[in-house]
Amino acid sequence: MHYNTKIIPYTLNFRKPAGTSRGIYQIHKVWFVTISIDDDPAHFGIGECAPLTDLSCDDVPEYEKKLHVACQYFGQNGKIDYEGLRPWPSILFGLETALRHCEQGSFSLWDTPFSRGIQGIPINGLVWMNDIRTMSEQVQEKIHQGFRCLKLKIGALKFEEELELIKSIRKRYSAEEITLRVDANGAFSPDNANEKMKRLSELGIHSIEQPIKAGQWEKMSEIISNSPLPVALDEELIGYNTLVQKQDLLQTIKPEYIVLKPTLHGGISGCSEWIELAEKMGIGWWLTSALESNIGLNAIAHWCATLNNPLHQGLGTGLLYTNNIDIPLHIEDEHLWYSPAEKPCIRLT
Repeated sequence: MHYNTKIIPYTLNFRKPAGTSRGIYQIHKVWFVTISIDDDPAHFGIGECAPLTDLSCDDVPEYEKKLHVACQYFGQNGKIDYEGLRPWPSILFGLETALRHCEQGSFSLWDTPFSRGIQGIPINGLVWMNDIRTMSEQVQEKIHQGFRCLKLKIGALKFEEELELIKSIRKRYSAEEITLRVDANGAFSPDNANEKMKRLSELGIHSIEQPIKAGQWEKMSEIISNSPLPVALDEELIGYNTLVQKQDLLQTIKPEYIVLKPTLHGGISGCSEWIELAEKMGIGWWLTSALESNIGLNAIAHWCATLNNPLHQGLGTGLLYTNNIDIPLHIEDEHLWYSPAEKPCIRLT
């Protein structure tokens, strides 16, 4: 059996500029990897390698060269170099999912109620960074669409303004009616984090992601130990790719939750390690996509469906692009659904 690989660069165009803690994205450059067996179109798989600018640990100038080396290794050996690709999570994720697709012969990568179209995955509605008026409009739109768990990105505006926005939500909806998560993306300082988190906790916030910048383990641990608000780690996990590093981080910081993105945190194999360690330590977790196209989102969603996590996942980014890939995913009543009867249409030109 002979494997053939191909790399296809692709630029995703945002419908609207996407404000993040790393600036504003207007385009997102990704690489699709295809795997075929003996040039047989029936044995074809596609995966997505989508590092995020200024955030991914593998966002480096030699990325494309490493991607070619990884594909060449797979073509020659018929297997993925898992250990060699630990520092390259987005490449590992792309190859893992391309191989899974090739072996399954279907975009239904695992057999679950989700892949059979009879069960959806609960997801949060994401409220992007913007001015307060626009964010408030986003909140009402998400609630109108049926979302009962919202994630608000905060830290870009004045804290008092953001607090007023959250207060306005709570005046209309209790914590039992609408779950609110906030993501500070490291915007707080160690000196004011606990005071701000105390004020947020008074508004029935479910959890806060990354209150201070990553890399300050002792300060983060101290903040968590004194916080009335559960803390989730996200950026903190980036770049810690060995099992020993992961265990050391979790044992030192002791978060209540971790938020896992396969593109950033080790692919499926690496995230599986994070989950196993977290569950042994009583740490909760959920999965989030990382601005991938529907190719990557589909893979994350099908894997997520095998894990039976009841929490709301962060898998709703597929509508962001004008030139996304046509995969039969849709959102209905705060759930992500897959329609197996519909045929994907893959156009990469």
